Amino acid sequence: MSHCIAKIHANYHQFSKTEKKIADYILDTPENLVHKTIDQVAEDLDVAISTVFRFSKRLGFKGFQAMKIALAAEVAEPIKDIVQAKIEENDNEQAITEKIFNTNIRMFKETIQVMDFSSIKNAVSVILKSNRVEFYGTGDASIVALDAHHKFIGSGISTAAYTEPYLQIKAVSQLTDRDVAVIISHTANDENSLQIVQAAKERGAAVIAITTYSNTQLSQRADVTLNVVSGSGVPPMDASFLRIIQLSLIDSLYHNVISMKNSFLKNPIDKLKNYFK
Repeated sequence: MSHCIAKIHANYHQFSKTEKKIADYILDTPENLVHKTIDQVAEDLDVAISTVFRFSKRLGFKGFQAMKIALAAEVAEPIKDIVQAKIEENDNEQAITEKIFNTNIRMFKETIQVMDFSSIKNAVSVILKSNRVEFYGTGDASIVALDAHHKFIGSGISTAAYTEPYLQIKAVSQLTDRDVAVIISHTANDENSLQIVQAAKERGAAVIAITTYSNTQLSQRADVTLNVVSGSGVPPMDASFLRIIQLSLIDSLYHNVISMKNSFLKNPIDKLKNYFK
């Protein structure tokens, strides 16, 4: 199933002003749009019918009707009832805990809905072919980088993690064309991450980006990009929710790598032919 709301959340930052107007219209009252024609939507928003149609195509649908069908199915799902609620001053321990857990559940669901599993396969392939994997993250992302390093130590692959910008630049300058730089970022285009990408590329190393945003300079320069969804209900400056999703994504990468390594040991010739062809 194609998920309209999750796709809007994932790509919202790169929409034009008019596209954001349509996106907000859908997100505010998705139930109402299901019962409207493209003409009515265009009239409500004071935009051209062709603009609404192009927005549908931008989300990956064949047209407005296909987007409506996907949206109708989505608003009927249980995820509709899992909303981000602000923590109020009079909330007790149970209310606060439920709100935090429900937000995490919603974000996991949104991420799975828009996850490109072929990108995960590509990332696993790149890691398996490497001599060394280094994880780079600053600020809140540094915790994810360190966690990734600790997990991959048990994979039999040489690994390291760097969280200080100065050390990151020194470390990435030592990579080779048989190494991988995994760059973890919570922002759209931070200069430090872009410098690491450039330095890694100059050394011939592969780059895997784990980020909240798609179609940024970071994701465009990376060999493989793994996107997570921030969700419109999460405060932009609160990276704690994003960190939980990224930690889970690292878990998935690690277990996929281990699974493939074990599979290679059982039938190495056929697996190598099929996986790396």
